[in-house]
Amino acid sequence: MERAYRPDPVPYIRLLEFIRKKRPAALATIIEASGSTPQTEGASAVFSSGGLVCGTIGGGIVEAEVLRKAQGAIKRKKSLVLSFNLAHDASQEKGAICGGRLRILLETQPEKNETAFRALNQSLSLRRTGVLATFIRQGRPKKPSAIFRMWLGRDFQRKSLHRTPLSGFEAEIRRAFLSKKPFLVHEKSAMLYVEPHFPPPRLLIAGAGHIGQAVAHLGKLLDFEVNVIDDRPEYACRERFPSADRIIVSEIDEAVRRFPISSDTYIVIVTRGHGRDEDALRACIKSRSGYIGMIGSRRKVGLMRGKFLRRGWAAAAEFDKIHSPIGIGINSQTVQEIAVSIAAELVSVRNQDRQK
Repeated sequence: MERAYRPDPVPYIRLLEFIRKKRPAALATIIEASGSTPQTEGASAVFSSGGLVCGTIGGGIVEAEVLRKAQGAIKRKKSLVLSFNLAHDASQEKGAICGGRLRILLETQPEKNETAFRALNQSLSLRRTGVLATFIRQGRPKKPSAIFRMWLGRDFQRKSLHRTPLSGFEAEIRRAFLSKKPFLVHEKSAMLYVEPHFPPPRLLIAGAGHIGQAVAHLGKLLDFEVNVIDDRPEYACRERFPSADRIIVSEIDEAVRRFPISSDTYIVIVTRGHGRDEDALRACIKSRSGYIGMIGSRRKVGLMRGKFLRRGWAAAAEFDKIHSPIGIGINSQTVQEIAVSIAAELVSVRNQDRQK
């Protein structure tokens, strides 16, 4: 099954720190992948002369070789396009089992494209989708003579490409918005790599108890924007949720109702009581959310379903879309196991949505 593409802005954010401090660094990006590979197009990593800073292009022998190349290229300020035949590498390295091919762009003067990286970071902070277009003019083999990057929002106009190396590539850039996947276009003496970026899905956790705390931790590890709601300030606090993007102390149902819920919002209802679960569900059951899950036994869920239908709070089809009891079936018992089952369900739904 084709792997879902999830853009990671972290390498670009860290790269801006190096540029601001005028410290040398290299950005490695997989711009083409085929066959069985440890990572796919769009995977990026930042290297300094001291080693890997952040991100990954798959680890193992490929990442070790890119690190070696990067350290030399940083000193020479020469960018590279590296190719790897992993089937060949597998025959030479015990334990390597991938059999695909990779093409990796290693950019050693990222400060020349600082404007594009800053525009990407700013757009994502505003939750705006865009495409990072990279034009690679080929010089000698494996050594590009120029790398030009440009960030383009969804509403970009053809005239914005005029007098840039991207002139004539409008169709390819617009295709990236539709496909939501990166790809490489080969030209006679150049390559165009287009990488769409979109804000991470929002995880809205109603309930700051032990399960909510564990789900928030896993959600952040799984690249969700984590939002936590509870009416108890001693629970909904930074000490308990150090990695949450936003903590809201308010009546739970009111906060859920006010939250900007969209199709990329995933709602987890794990409050401290049946009544509050019901209130939170009423506040979002008719929303456009991509996922709503609620904790509870099958008996509790069945009773609540009957109440919602009798009182006209939801139609049967609306209630039946709720993932409840929440999580995938792993016979979970502890808080941590319950959180794992919820996180696994979130990932499953997210990846299904992105493959549609």
